Amino acid sequence: MLAACGPASTPEDEVRALIDQAETAAEARDAGALRALVADDYRDGDGRGADDIRRYVQGYLIAHQSIHLITRVDSIEIEGAEAAHALVTVGMLGRESDTTWDLAGDVYRFDLRLAREDGEWRVTRAGWQEER
Repeated sequence: MLAACGPASTPEDEVRALIDQAETAAEARDAGALRALVADDYRDGDGRGADDIRRYVQGYLIAHQSIHLITRVDSIEIEGAEAAHALVTVGMLGRESDTTWDLAGDVYRFDLRLAREDGEWRVTRAGWQEER
């Protein structure tokens, strides 16, 4: 009801909100919330489908007992009413286990393709590479 009183969000705002949701879910280590952001028809250049990438994310959360992210949205392009392309740079710092102080820190650039499904944006394709 409160949403009806505020300004309408744009597709770009909605994509930014999805990226914020992903950051919050990753830092909270909320695998269910992250899985929900992946479209059922997800495919990437390495041949992974939706179930594969969901397992990959689950494994990352298991391996890193503490996750801290710094996220910068580099660009968002809305492609019609139902598709978008986003480039996002993410600095990741994670502690690898509860018993050691080993830290893993990396910076990655994500290339995301998104589609609107049932009124919600979902990731349909993702590529990433480590920034040097």
